Amino acid sequence: MPATSLFTDHAGTYATWSVKNPVNNRYDRPTILRLAGDLTGKRVLELGCAAGGLTTHLVERATEVLSVDVEPQMIEFARQKLGTKAHFKVVDLEQPPEIAPSGSVDVVVASLVLHYIKDWSPLMRQLHRCLVPGGALVFSLHHPINGWLLSDRADYHRTELVSEDWDWGGVAVTAQSYRRPLSSIFSELRRAGFAIDTVEEPRIEPSPDIDAELFHALTTQPFFLYIRAQREP
Repeated sequence: MPATSLFTDHAGTYATWSVKNPVNNRYDRPTILRLAGDLTGKRVLELGCAAGGLTTHLVERATEVLSVDVEPQMIEFARQKLGTKAHFKVVDLEQPPEIAPSGSVDVVVASLVLHYIKDWSPLMRQLHRCLVPGGALVFSLHHPINGWLLSDRADYHRTELVSEDWDWGGVAVTAQSYRRPLSSIFSELRRAGFAIDTVEEPRIEPSPDIDAELFHALTTQPFFLYIRAQREP
């Protein structure tokens, strides 16, 4: 199921599950926020805000937050949660319009969204334009190793759709996302005018809301890949 269909058909399920999912709460969001750094006085653009789980933390730290998502139902969930604390806009990142004025953003964050986009080039050009010189792009995506294992392993160097079954709090869903080689990830950033600052494959501390099996997976297996890149002048 393509990402747009998945989050359209299961918007309410995801909105409920993402609030309590320990992978979001204890692994992904804390890492994104740490890599984003001190957001005091900063203007933040959030890509793929979904139901506003990460947005809730961003508005507590930044001066201004613009959050976008392709799914209007997700935007509505986020708006109900946060009201006017953030600005919201429906945007298709596959065919991005002028998301924000040139040089109007200090930090872009994209939590687990870029693997749903086949061609990064138009979006990366847009983000480079929106960011101030030296501004940061911080994102997470499914680890390329996992994508390779989900593929037919016929050609590592191609970008291709892979499918994966997930459990969203007792609701079984099948998602499709694009896996791509590491070289493609970094070359797309470099072509758009970004310098790679940080690459992380984090491990987390034990937490009461993470069961032993999940904690073992998060700390011993490739899960997500995190990158912080800076807009070059």
